[in-house]
Amino acid sequence: KLINTTRTHQELVQNKLDNTDAFLVETYSAGNTDVVFTQAPKHYELLISNKHRAVKDNELEVIREFFLKRKIDKDNCFDGQTQNSTHDKLIEISFPTTV
Repeated sequence: KLINTTRTHQELVQNKLDNTDAFLVETYSAGNTDVVFTQAPKHYELLISNKHRAVKDNELEVIREFFLKRKIDKDNCFDGQTQNSTHDKLIEISFPTTV
C-alpha cells in the first residue's frame, strides 16, 4: 500500500519544483520503500528507493501499476519508450510524453 507523504517532505518537494522543470512533485511511502513522483512538461518520472535493500520486482510492479492507473496519462505517453535506470537501491523510470 502506498501512502502519500508529500506534506512531510516539503523541503524535497520545493527543491525539485525550484530546480527542475517539474510542475508536480509528490512523495509516497510503502514501508521502507519510498517513491518520488514527478510530472514535467515532457515526461513523468518515478524515483523508487529503499535504504535497506534492493527494490523487489513485485514491489516495482505494484508501484508502477499504481501510478499508471492513478497519476500517469497513458494516452499522452510515447508507446514503448519508457526509460529505466537501475542502481543498487534506486530505480528511476521515465515516461516521455507527447505534449
